[in-house]
Amino acid sequence: MHRVKNSKMAVPPADGSGCSIDAMPDGILEHILGFLPAPEFVRTCVLARRWRHLWRFATGMRVGCGSDDDFLTPAKERREFMDHVLLGGESPLDTCGHAYPTMFFSDNETASAGEQGASSARNSFLDFSSCPSLENLVLRYCEFWSATMISSKSLKHLAIISCSITASASEHPRLRIYAPHMVSLHIDDIEGRTPVLDSMPSLVEAFVRIIDDCEDTCDKLLDNSQCGEYCTTSGNGGDDNHCVLLKGLSEAKDFELISSPELFIFKMDLRLCPTFSKLKTLFLNEYWYMPDDFTPLACILEHSPVLEELTLELFCERMFHFIAEF
Repeated sequence: MHRVKNSKMAVPPADGSGCSIDAMPDGILEHILGFLPAPEFVRTCVLARRWRHLWRFATGMRVGCGSDDDFLTPAKERREFMDHVLLGGESPLDTCGHAYPTMFFSDNETASAGEQGASSARNSFLDFSSCPSLENLVLRYCEFWSATMISSKSLKHLAIISCSITASASEHPRLRIYAPHMVSLHIDDIEGRTPVLDSMPSLVEAFVRIIDDCEDTCDKLLDNSQCGEYCTTSGNGGDDNHCVLLKGLSEAKDFELISSPELFIFKMDLRLCPTFSKLKTLFLNEYWYMPDDFTPLACILEHSPVLEELTLELFCERMFHFIAEF
């Protein structure tokens, strides 16, 4: 399908009298459509003749949780809709957001509420090599079943929020994130194993919060016991001589690190702590300076030669911050 060239549709009236949305150029409308949930931007095709094919050129796609109807949509119908949208699109996507509910009705439309299945992402879904223009990706409320890698050479902005990561096999126990052109990273409230970050030389800012449901825990850390091992047998992909998170974050200029006392990932990473040669702004919660043990804080400061601002969270609700400027 080729875009119909119509100057009357593509540009506002010369006298400036047009004040409705129809007066906007096609390119702006296609950008606006990219902010709507996918089912809603497809429905715009019935508005008027001009709108019939605009959705095909939308610059973004946001799938799932747009309304209560999305939550009740059978999995088969959801997949068929996705196939239709992806095959019908005419331009590369700049933004792709997926936000599925944790549970949705199974393919059997007559299934009872007790026969629900979790939405999941597998390797075939997480390989974005066929999406060379993809730059923004949001994964929310997803379950990664036996996945080994999120891969994209074009991705610049990634958010993984409230997702469950299930280990695949003993030789590849962690999900690996390979995105060498990443600019911003947001990881928050993950369940299961912490993912491994590959090198991200273009990274500017990052937010990493691993708490509660993460499986990388050690009871000895709750009472400040110093076992000296930091659960090294739970490393990344069978190679315990590499960092899980900190190496991938080492090129960032600004990041926040938040963790619970019983989690060992950061403590394990600090054994091989990289140099944060570009880090200017750093936010840490109380995990990094537990009573009688400022070793984690001291270590990360020693490896941050150009740090300008440090913010320490003294209370969980961020009621009070201590800010030090260098």
